[in-house]
Amino acid sequence: MSAATTAPAAARVTLQPVPDARLRFTGILRSEWIKLTTLRSTVWAYAILIALQIGMGVLLVLTQPEMTTAAGSDPSVVAQAAVQVSTLGILFNQLVISVLGVLVITGEYGTGQIRSSLTAVPKRLPVLWAKALVFSVTSFVVGLVAVFASYAVTWPMLQAKGVESSLGDVEVWGHLVGAAGYLALIGLVAFFLGALLRHTAGGIAAAVGLLLVVPSVISFISADWASVLADWLPGSVGQTLFFGGEVFEPWQAVLVMLGWIALFAVPAAVLMRRRDA
Repeated sequence: MSAATTAPAAARVTLQPVPDARLRFTGILRSEWIKLTTLRSTVWAYAILIALQIGMGVLLVLTQPEMTTAAGSDPSVVAQAAVQVSTLGILFNQLVISVLGVLVITGEYGTGQIRSSLTAVPKRLPVLWAKALVFSVTSFVVGLVAVFASYAVTWPMLQAKGVESSLGDVEVWGHLVGAAGYLALIGLVAFFLGALLRHTAGGIAAAVGLLLVVPSVISFISADWASVLADWLPGSVGQTLFFGGEVFEPWQAVLVMLGWIALFAVPAAVLMRRRDA
């Protein structure tokens, strides 16, 4: 084939405009959403969370009838009984969400996937913030579904025992939303602990230790400072959002929880910028 015959064909080729390839935060969010929702560990963790939430509420109603009959006709006591039944599973699910929070970030370090993520996003920190945002929002939504599902399942059981509550009561739905918020917040604490340590076993041990071991150790100290410190631990502060408390108002509890998140998020972000993947 001569050059004369190939020239017209080459002349007919038209140049297409190059699509906008700028890196956007929305694109990073979509990427992290795909990563989170395609992992089996995520599906199983959220499924266990919902099952535990409903199961613990039903178990409490069936095994402790005195708690429901003692509510009487006092509206505040009735609301407290309904909230306690619906949110009891949070005490167990805080461990589930902590484990998942650590795995969301350390799983990529374990498989080496983090190198591809940071190659695609050279500035690094948007990856961290996108992961945290996707994980926290998803955990809040799943927690909200679990808590309200627990309320829906246990509400007729409580009504049969003479305890009638209303979802329109702020003392009920406010604490249910607070319970879901606590799951998202405590999950972020675990997430940034995992980002700081970059090791699955170490991150899980640190998160569970902060929730269970540290309060147990402090309880053996009789000093006044120890009791004050115990009130400021994330597990104690977070319960204000759904069980209520005398130390903090709900908005104060949220600020303290955000302080705990920042305590681990800031060094995690600094080290992510400075350390090799």
